[in-house]
Amino acid sequence: MGKNTSVIIALLTTAIIPTYVIAGDNNHVVQVDDKVISEQREALAKNTDGAGFGPQSPRDIDSVAGINQREFNAAPPFIEMNLCNIHFHENAEHKGGEFTDYAGNGDGHGYQSGFKYSGNLNAKELEPLASEACPNKHGGLNSGSTIEVHYVHSTAQIDPGPTLNSCLSDSINNPQLRVETQVYVLVNDKNALDFNRLTNLHKENGLHQATHIPSNTGNSVQYAGSTTGPGYNEKGSPFQVTWSVRPKVAKVDINTVGDWCKGNIFNEDHAHGVRNLVKNSSLLSEIE
Repeated sequence: MGKNTSVIIALLTTAIIPTYVIAGDNNHVVQVDDKVISEQREALAKNTDGAGFGPQSPRDIDSVAGINQREFNAAPPFIEMNLCNIHFHENAEHKGGEFTDYAGNGDGHGYQSGFKYSGNLNAKELEPLASEACPNKHGGLNSGSTIEVHYVHSTAQIDPGPTLNSCLSDSINNPQLRVETQVYVLVNDKNALDFNRLTNLHKENGLHQATHIPSNTGNSVQYAGSTTGPGYNEKGSPFQVTWSVRPKVAKVDINTVGDWCKGNIFNEDHAHGVRNLVKNSSLLSEIE
């Protein structure tokens, strides 16, 4: 789940980060030195030490280890909750399953980092578009790009809309939250999944639902965690979130993703950055 953009902007304008440049999808992908990521991890450990934060996200879903003892009840199944927001991150925030290839350190603020689809694509699927999909100042999406989609659900009585605020209500400011998570790889293939259909909403039994979330991408790894986004690289997230992360990647037509970015009820027009993978065992729950 993405952090408030004002926090990200503040981080961008106050940090001075050493960088180097490598070739990548956008030809000039900025990558910070390993020291920057190490310092962010040290700051996260220091700022959360003894502060009582609950388990954090994202994590390696192939590892069950975690010693955070701050417990909370798992949210109900998503079909018993209201879908409140849909957004996505470029590259997977989580690691594991079919998304284990590290994209690199990125720019130090969550862009050009994360994990990529570790499988193979054919030449037709990788055929480039005339222009990038969902363009923004950090670079748009290309054929072969990986995205992690967060289908955010809430126990509050709400209507779907932009940002995490849509998951809260004046009546309930501390609802249970669940994120159904699906990693997609973008292919230039009109026979692949249609992102507009994958995000299409209906009411089922009085609840807002995205009824076409893939059900054939493996058994979800469920764990107790938090909200994500690069704004939390150096501090803990105070939100408690039940995560369900599917381990297998699905192929989606990149043209439909670009179309979705041009207009949707969530006001999403580009991919969000990723939070550094949380590795500190004291900030991770144990997966049963």
